[in-house]
Amino acid sequence: MTSDTPDTEIEDDLPLPPAEGPGLFGFDEPAPAAPKAAETAPTPAAAPALVPLPNQPYRVLARKYRPTTFKDLIGQDTLVRTLRNAFAQNRVAHGFMLTGVRGVGKTTTARIIARALNCIGPDGRGGMTADPCGVCPECRAILADRHPDVMELDAASNNSVDNVREIREQVRFRPAQGRFKVYILDEVHMLSGAAFNALLKTLEEPPPQVKFILATTEIRKVLPTILSRCQRFDLKRVPGEVLRPHFTAIAEKEGVRVEPEAIAMIARAADGSVRDGLSLLDQAIALPDTDGVVTAESVRDMLGLADRALVLDLMDAVMKGDLPAALAIMDRAHERGADPGVVLSDLAELTHTLTRFRAVPALRDDPAVPETERVRGGALAETLTIPVLSRAWQVLLRGIEEVAKSHDRRAAAEMVLIRLAYLSEMPTPGDIVRRLASSPPGGAGAGGAPASRATVPAGAPRAMADAVGAGMLAGPSGGGLRAIAGGAATARAEPHPLGQAEPVAEQAAPPPRPKSFREVVALASGVRPRLHADLKMLVHLVRFEATAEGGRITFRPANGAPRDLAAQMGAFLSETTGQRWTIALSNEPGEPTVAEQGKEAAADRLDAARAHPLVQAVLATFPGAVIREVRDTSLDDYGLPAPARSEEGDAPDDDTHPGFAPPDAEPAGLDAMGDDFLEE
Repeated sequence: MTSDTPDTEIEDDLPLPPAEGPGLFGFDEPAPAAPKAAETAPTPAAAPALVPLPNQPYRVLARKYRPTTFKDLIGQDTLVRTLRNAFAQNRVAHGFMLTGVRGVGKTTTARIIARALNCIGPDGRGGMTADPCGVCPECRAILADRHPDVMELDAASNNSVDNVREIREQVRFRPAQGRFKVYILDEVHMLSGAAFNALLKTLEEPPPQVKFILATTEIRKVLPTILSRCQRFDLKRVPGEVLRPHFTAIAEKEGVRVEPEAIAMIARAADGSVRDGLSLLDQAIALPDTDGVVTAESVRDMLGLADRALVLDLMDAVMKGDLPAALAIMDRAHERGADPGVVLSDLAELTHTLTRFRAVPALRDDPAVPETERVRGGALAETLTIPVLSRAWQVLLRGIEEVAKSHDRRAAAEMVLIRLAYLSEMPTPGDIVRRLASSPPGGAGAGGAPASRATVPAGAPRAMADAVGAGMLAGPSGGGLRAIAGGAATARAEPHPLGQAEPVAEQAAPPPRPKSFREVVALASGVRPRLHADLKMLVHLVRFEATAEGGRITFRPANGAPRDLAAQMGAFLSETTGQRWTIALSNEPGEPTVAEQGKEAAADRLDAARAHPLVQAVLATFPGAVIREVRDTSLDDYGLPAPARSEEGDAPDDDTHPGFAPPDAEPAGLDAMGDDFLEE
């Protein structure tokens, strides 16, 4: 405008959103108006008009087809139903918390709520409604993002206390134009702790003409005190079966032909995000050449995906252990531009699909599954078992992480395929048990020893223990697996260092009468920790004599033993047993300490385990496996057999452990078995 222009109302340079049809926010583009002459000024009587600017830039599909009403929202039925009922019953809250992953409609829902709160209808007399008209001045201004009472703030850049103080000052004033002041705080989790606290009181008791709508993708980062002041709505990921027809309809409106398989790829890559899917569709529309058709092959190249048939071929090759074919297929995928990590992800997805086919055969007739996967995948699932697929799943999950961290992604992916092919030739634990169970009674195990009626050491794998309990490994003569130390341990009412049962009596138990030095050591366990350690580690017993009135102990102290160890032992025994004990020192060598005896017994058990036929058969079946530990619940806490007692209560003279039972021993119970026998 020049200075000599008549004093008329200034025109708005912003384009006027049209009334109907798809456009910037779901409406058709208005027909471009002829540009105004440069020297021609409107007359004072002429009404001001909003004329769209010519040569409007291209608007992406995510903006062009953004929903403007609740009925346009897809995949959020619960949210729409709740908000519609709230408006119908006039029970609209003052604060909303919208959460969900990117692109599911959080900000779009906030704008629809703002229009619903301020809509006045086509005649200007309407009230709040769940179906805003879109033609009243309020709706048009909110659509054009120029309504003075609807403020959309990005909490990522307005996250300080000062920004919240500005909001607190503004809410005190009435709306300038609309019915409500609406504050839309996007990515609200980015607010600082002080800003959250400054917002608490205003959010709890805002003025009646103020509404807050908060949106976030990280709901866990929002303070609980903020969440408790809002109505929370969790927007779900939009499923693929909803995205596919939605994208197809948009492609038809744009006049573009897209193959159904290409639409399915875009919907799968969107991962529940409508905006991400529309961005991919927008990119795919620019792919066609002269024929104008968006093909699945072009979308596959755009996304860096491998062909589903190629993925099936790769899975078939690695499950058969055909390494040359698997690496050749990987080379073809690399030539097509497929990312190695995406190839492994596709393999993991196919593994999951095959596992579902195996677990629920009816899924092979599901029309939502592509035909290639239903036909070829169903046939491949018949040849694979759940344990094999589960093992492949674990390898692929670890492999995807390795590829992401590797400097050479292709080499890392090939190593994962090699690992899968190698494991395909390895039997599963269930196969091992079945093979051992099917061995004939006189069949040779490792080293030519019979393995059908062998002994299972304590700590054998639980799967093997279950097989023994089912009688799978028993021979014709009734022989089978047996635990170390001649059978199952006796159930104990209370734990005892020597592995003996101590029945709980309601009356006071009589004073203990130790019949061996190991029982003396056990008496100090849990009562005198320091004395217990000294007796266990530093005492070489020379002689032990027990009498009805007490007893006599002669020992040689080891280097480092306390000087008053004999006095401590005598006082402890007299106090505990109520008898008189004589403690004497000697220079005779004596027997090894209790700790040394336990170590020696453990070494003997380990040697016996290594020499046993069944253990040798297991080690031969699993190359590289080692025996970590042999456990026997019949032993005491010192790793020694509990001293058996005669009817008179005396300890036997022979204190040697029975060791492994012979291969032809009768089967015993399973309660002597433990876990963690073999470790890779």
